[in-house]
Amino acid sequence: MTALRHVTIALLLTASAAAADPISGEDAKAMLFAEKGVSVELIPDDQLSNDLMKVIKAVAEQQPWYAAVALSPDEDLMSSQATVAGAQFHDTDAAAAFALAGCEAKRTGQSPCVIVALVRPKGWKLMDLQLSLNATAFFNRDYLNAESPKALAVSASTGSFGFGAGADAALADCASKSAAEDCVVVIAD
Repeated sequence: MTALRHVTIALLLTASAAAADPISGEDAKAMLFAEKGVSVELIPDDQLSNDLMKVIKAVAEQQPWYAAVALSPDEDLMSSQATVAGAQFHDTDAAAAFALAGCEAKRTGQSPCVIVALVRPKGWKLMDLQLSLNATAFFNRDYLNAESPKALAVSASTGSFGFGAGADAALADCASKSAAEDCVVVIAD
């Protein structure tokens, strides 16, 4: 299965999970990861040297989660056409789709772009709710301290998020931040 096909299937699964009923802030608090530390998963490719993979890991460790790095294996790593990172998404599937699309749009080499690194929170395991680093920080700092009614909406495709006094306000805030058309309420109290 190609990486792009795998990502497409995963995005469909993520989209259906995001359409589920929102959870409470208390439940969300138990699912979200600490704001410090990342875990980088390198995805081996026979066309890439071990030295290059070390450089990719060093670059990926500087990205905020959830992120992915894509490159065209037959182009120079430092070429702006060859390497694209997608960061601050709510899962690595969306980050990978963004990085692959950006890489393919800029690629000049023969080899198709591949995902070479995924960045997740330290200690990551799959949870029913995943938020970008920025959304997690906002949740911890602002959402938990706000009066009810309150809601947090996210866009899987853009990584944006929005907050408001209720679902409609959160959806509008999310959509206004990046013209996202797929915002869904994930937390509501």
